[in-house]
Amino acid sequence: MSASSYTNIVKSGLWTNNPTLVQLLGMCPTMAVTSSAVNGIGMGLATLGVLTASNASVSLIRNLVSPEIRVPVFILVIAAFTTIIDLAMNAYVHELHKILGIFIPLIVTNCFVLGRAEAFASKHAVDKAALDGVMMGLGFTIALFVLGGMREILGKGTLFANAHTLFGPGAQWLEMTVIPNYDGFLFMILPPGAFIGLGLMIAFKNYLDGRTRQRETAAAPAVPALADGRG
Repeated sequence: MSASSYTNIVKSGLWTNNPTLVQLLGMCPTMAVTSSAVNGIGMGLATLGVLTASNASVSLIRNLVSPEIRVPVFILVIAAFTTIIDLAMNAYVHELHKILGIFIPLIVTNCFVLGRAEAFASKHAVDKAALDGVMMGLGFTIALFVLGGMREILGKGTLFANAHTLFGPGAQWLEMTVIPNYDGFLFMILPPGAFIGLGLMIAFKNYLDGRTRQRETAAAPAVPALADGRG
């Protein structure tokens, strides 16, 4: 596999085919648990772990599974790793596990996780499938972190509140008050605030993509002129 293929996988997961901002998949946890930055990171990392492990496993067994039963087998693989992540979070980050609640076991029903297994991992080698899982999961985590941070600042005036539930007691220094003497804006903490925040993020991404395309279009005619020595 060429180096450019790896580069494309990284760009696809983080930006050009981001599961939250482009594919608009996994909206249930995106809307429900991103009331704070820590919740968004916790949910994103749990999904990243399941996605990476399931992608690698599906790639390993892709030539052993009959096409007729591949989807049920993929779901069993995803369910197994979701259970492992669920139990691990319950054991090591119990407070955060209680906050995220039912949305951790519901990773098994996340269409974006099954979609990557079916559309990518079942057609590529293990290294490429695992990298796709890491990058897609990382893109998902970053999107949830930004959305959670935005909602937390506008809704409560804080950032990284309850950081100890994910990073341990030593991370309490991360908790900060961004807007002092702020009464809060309840609307942003509620699900409608998540829709508005996500809409703003998608609009900003489309704006940046449009600027990039304009610069590429403006620069394109100069290339043949320089090649002919007329530039």
